[in-house]
Amino acid sequence: MTEHHLAVTRSARYYQLGELSAQTKRIWFVCHGYGQLAAYFSRHFAFLTEADPTTVVIAPEGLSRFYLTGNSGRVGASWMTRDDRLAEIEDHVGFLNQLADKILDECLPDVQVTVLGFSQGTATVSRWLAQAHFRPVQLILWAGGFPNDLEPAIARHLLQDLTLTMVVGTNDEYISAAQIAQQQQQLQLLGSTPRLITFEGKHELNQAVLQTLV
Repeated sequence: MTEHHLAVTRSARYYQLGELSAQTKRIWFVCHGYGQLAAYFSRHFAFLTEADPTTVVIAPEGLSRFYLTGNSGRVGASWMTRDDRLAEIEDHVGFLNQLADKILDECLPDVQVTVLGFSQGTATVSRWLAQAHFRPVQLILWAGGFPNDLEPAIARHLLQDLTLTMVVGTNDEYISAAQIAQQQQQLQLLGSTPRLITFEGKHELNQAVLQTLV
């Protein structure tokens, strides 16, 4: 038995807050975590567009959806699993590049782009930006880490002169203080000095912290 892959056309879903126009000054691409849906995740960022009509938020959704419990009920999405991992990474990088090209083509060249990944989305956005057709002004890794499987030369090129912020709750049940320290050390070896922001909370977003990152 031999394994094969066939490239197919499929529909990918994303949500948009705000209206794109020649007046758009800031774009936020925000990628959800494991088991979340972009429609609900994007609501955390509604205050950005409500406060500033020149800001637009784009929330893409992982290509794989599944029932969170059993075979019915609430549905979540995932960017990848360990099965057929490289093909899934290639698929979501292709999706995100196509989406970003579409969005940025509708804006002026000097639009400022912030990219935020939450939980599983942190590795997703990092791998994407290593192959993206643009460079963000800010990368935010929230409740997750920078992937350790990127080629060091590619990672250094991505992180060079990039404003990088790590955010984590002090009671995050998935991330320990030791893991945070290890992540900071890894990034420093790659030539980056990330800003670390902590807040009193768990594995979750925090609007007060988000407001400081605008």
